Amino acid sequence: MAIRQDTQNNLRIANVNPHKYATPLIPTSFAKLLLYKGFYDYVKLKGVDVGQPLELDVLVDGTVLTGSGLSSSTAFVCSSTIAIMAAFGVNFPKKEIAQLTCECEGYIGTQSGGMDQVISVMAKTGCADLIDFNPICTQLPAGGTFVIAHSLAESQKAVTAATNYNNRAFECHLPSIVLSIKLGMKPREEILNLKTLSDVEGLCLSFASVHKSSDPVLAIKEFLKEEPYTAEEIEKIIDENLTSIFSNNPIYLNVIKAAEHYKLHQEEMLKKLGDLMNESHYSCSFLYECSCSELEELVNICRKNGAIGARLTGAGWGGCVVALVKECIASQFILDLKERFYQFRVDKGDISKNDLDLYVFASKPSSGAAIFKL
Repeated sequence: MAIRQDTQNNLRIANVNPHKYATPLIPTSFAKLLLYKGFYDYVKLKGVDVGQPLELDVLVDGTVLTGSGLSSSTAFVCSSTIAIMAAFGVNFPKKEIAQLTCECEGYIGTQSGGMDQVISVMAKTGCADLIDFNPICTQLPAGGTFVIAHSLAESQKAVTAATNYNNRAFECHLPSIVLSIKLGMKPREEILNLKTLSDVEGLCLSFASVHKSSDPVLAIKEFLKEEPYTAEEIEKIIDENLTSIFSNNPIYLNVIKAAEHYKLHQEEMLKKLGDLMNESHYSCSFLYECSCSELEELVNICRKNGAIGARLTGAGWGGCVVALVKECIASQFILDLKERFYQFRVDKGDISKNDLDLYVFASKPSSGAAIFKL
């Protein structure tokens, strides 16, 4: 995203592809409205004097396909936030920028947990970050590369959030509250501040210990039923109206816990990483139920053609698969995917053969957002 001050009292936003995206010319007075929930209000809240909103020219370009599960909306939000920050001549720590952009994305309609924003802003070249909001940079083992392949099932989070992404987050939030009550947690304020099942893991372990077990799942089997709960059942258990509980509480998810560090050789490390990816996909597909038929087909094709590990990425219900393959076979692996998954879609006319490189490509971790002054 390129940005500069304008002298015509307008906010002008353009894309390098004008045939796909219109170029609006917005008077400054309306620009103030656009900035209402964004950066301008944020810096005023922080006590930074930036004067009146600047008239800006903004040019946007990008190669991340929308709805692909590769954080295209986060890339846009982070880029625009940092660009406007630069235009105003102020600076904030990366941690604050990640938090701000996470809050901004909420106004789009997605209850983002913050991982996409953290990695977009704080990533380091060549490193995979384990993000549980105590980021740990881990050097990737040599000899491997990641191949990104689009399932061609587009997942528009802002459109389907209520029935998919946000709904699943809500469904994971509720059991933690139900379990805490069943296991005797008090006071009420602590119960309502619970975010995930990990917050009641200690209670589950205590329950298991009483029953001469070390398995925290014992409490889940005892107190939670497999069938869906109705709103009335939940309200009866918690003795509280659901609307009042969740109206002001953000929903955060920690889907994958930290894996124990093994001092392994490079081949073994790649195998371990691939296994973790496969286990994660199983969890997403069969436990969290956020996969789809196209993703399942693509994951299976990846594994049959040499992937060490493969899993869906992004929010799910469509978008891309990320596959870990040995660097030496990456080119052939991509050709195999084009033949075994994409060629059928080309023959059907769903996509153009000339666009295949947009849908499947190799990638390695790179650095996060940065400002270049020209």
